Amino acid sequence: MDELTNIAAAVADPVRREILVMLGHTPLTAGEIAARFSISRPAVSRHLRVLRESGLVRDEQHGRHRRYTLVRFPLGRLTEWLLQFEVRQAPAWSRQLAALDTEVHRARRERGRSEPAGNPSAARQKDTA
Repeated sequence: MDELTNIAAAVADPVRREILVMLGHTPLTAGEIAARFSISRPAVSRHLRVLRESGLVRDEQHGRHRRYTLVRFPLGRLTEWLLQFEVRQAPAWSRQLAALDTEVHRARRERGRSEPAGNPSAARQKDTA
């Protein structure tokens, strides 16, 4: 398997992705990582081994414990590969909400013009707009 395939396979698992997020904040021991999951310690150790073998984490012995650290460079290689597909982010929520607000106001204006003048529900709608 080539390096990029190993990296992609390693990040395919949700537990391993969560471990990467945790290690992105601070180095942690295997015990500290395992304490944050409901799976067994041996299962966490297997996930850490996959991450280590893919080059995404490195470990150092500190006394009786191993401290794991995120290695960001391989993730950059995966990102570069993904960028060839021109992945575009969705519009920001603020723009989407502003567009929705504009549409609501436009619909209220149009509804107000189409209501007969003597319709009490139209007057109530205009008061709340």
